[in-house]
Amino acid sequence: MERLAIDGGKPIFEKPLSPRKLIGEEEKLAVMRLFDEAIKSGESFGYNGPAEKQYENDFVDFMQGGFADAVNSGTNAVFCALGSLQLDALSEVIVPPITDNGGVTPVVFAGCVPVMADGDPRSFNICADGIRPLINERTRAILVAHIGGEPVDMDPIVALAKEHNLYLVEDCAQAHAAKYKGKMVGNFGDVAAFSTMFGKHHCTGGQGGVVYTRNEQLHWQGRRFADRGKPFNLSVENNVVAGLNCNLNDLSACIGSVQIKKLPGIIEKRRKLAGVIKDGLKKSKAVSMGWQVPDTESSYWFMRLKLDANAIRVDKQTFCKALAAEGVMVNPDYNHVPCTFPWFKDKAVFGKSGFPWNCSDYKGPRNPSFEMKNTREAVEAHFIVHLFESWSESEINNILAALNKVETAYLR
Repeated sequence: MERLAIDGGKPIFEKPLSPRKLIGEEEKLAVMRLFDEAIKSGESFGYNGPAEKQYENDFVDFMQGGFADAVNSGTNAVFCALGSLQLDALSEVIVPPITDNGGVTPVVFAGCVPVMADGDPRSFNICADGIRPLINERTRAILVAHIGGEPVDMDPIVALAKEHNLYLVEDCAQAHAAKYKGKMVGNFGDVAAFSTMFGKHHCTGGQGGVVYTRNEQLHWQGRRFADRGKPFNLSVENNVVAGLNCNLNDLSACIGSVQIKKLPGIIEKRRKLAGVIKDGLKKSKAVSMGWQVPDTESSYWFMRLKLDANAIRVDKQTFCKALAAEGVMVNPDYNHVPCTFPWFKDKAVFGKSGFPWNCSDYKGPRNPSFEMKNTREAVEAHFIVHLFESWSESEINNILAALNKVETAYLR
């Protein structure tokens, strides 16, 4: 048996995996053109200018219709998507169990109450069975997140939202171009939020986001909310709603226009490489690709792999440390469960007020707790292997070799 690198053996990867190389000469030239235009005209580039409008049009074209408003982060995309709904204060919003913290905190800053739904134990995603028991007279919206690029099973959730007359918001931060039954995510709810920070499938530079909808009224309401309540598409002069400045800018947008043209190729390559991993694991006794909803196409922001604890003689942490020693980019736990975080437990949002939970007008539980049994099972059963579209099949085969090497060493 080949000696593991963690035990002093030779690692599969003698050199680190190559970087992603998301940004190239095309983005540099686009930025330089913007600077050249500003220098020639003497006018600084800003926001809501031609470059930003072009990126929004490019995004809409990619989504095959609808309306887009570019904003300055994925978190603020969620915030402005919620803002477009004009929910009353203390409305309950059912939120996903596993998501970036920025996918939940916008709910409380919108004056609403996040209610954590349990997920599907086979994945990191929310599901209708976790949502259904939480719907009550205070519920006004459901927020779903397509974690890791894997689409949520949307049909049952769409049916729930329609049955109870609830808004449905999609957080597509990690799922650009992921498909559910042939249609891209972001097209199933009333409004959707995308992140375009530097680590996502396509980016607008360091940070960014997009609020997307096919509902024109929600588009304008969201756009006003995202720019301090300016009366866009209205015949009044002054700001019509309280809002923050969540605008993107023309510099970031010109990067986005180049990036979104690369997005189809990025997604195609990620799917191809993930397919190599999936096929290569078919004979594995302990590791497999995580279950995905039938008739979906993930965009693989990462690969979620399942580890059969009964098949190996070490725990998951040890297994993943051995993988990392072989040179694989691995994360043993995707423990992004906001209801377990200190801010949620301590209600640390608006000073020591405990708002919104402690507000006298709120009729829900003051100190909510959520069992999250399925979520805990999912986190414990899976680990993350990162995937870059810039990698070659040779590098992917080496990842498979490392997985096989470590599994072989630790099988019972």
